[in-house]
Amino acid sequence: MTKDELKNRKYHFMILAAFLAESGIDGGLGHDEAYMIADIYSRKADRAADSDALETLFQDMCIDYTKRMQEIKKENVISIHIRKCIRHIYEDLGADLSVKGLAAYTNLNPSYLSKLFKQETGDTIKAYVTAAKMDTAQNLLKYSNLSCSEIAASLGYCSQSAFTYAFRQFTGTTPGKYRG
Repeated sequence: MTKDELKNRKYHFMILAAFLAESGIDGGLGHDEAYMIADIYSRKADRAADSDALETLFQDMCIDYTKRMQEIKKENVISIHIRKCIRHIYEDLGADLSVKGLAAYTNLNPSYLSKLFKQETGDTIKAYVTAAKMDTAQNLLKYSNLSCSEIAASLGYCSQSAFTYAFRQFTGTTPGKYRG
């Protein structure tokens, strides 16, 4: 460690970010997603100007992981097929996450999967996927320097305008205004 108190806090932050990532993985969060979150927050922490900013960022990171784990741990989700869908959704937000695409991924009939997903999560597949993409988009806009077109591409949108439309529908604002 160093004599610089802020630098020490940043080191501790990064250790805790890695710990949260591992805990998330143990709890069912996808490996790539868990470490992407840790990386985003660690980069932001590295740029923090003071301990208060670092503390706020740490709280945001804990809340982010908690919300994601709550989604995975919904009490009524018991089917292995739905857990597999949810894991796939969060691990590859750019994949074909349509009902047909997820049905092919799980080897289930699309209408059966759709009904089962709604029954166990309370959401349609489309609503769940949109929420997952928008949650990730908000984090990327808040904590990364990726352009809107890069975020759109990483989330599987065919264009930046399609992403902007979906983002506005979900949040009530544009990605540019959200990033502020």
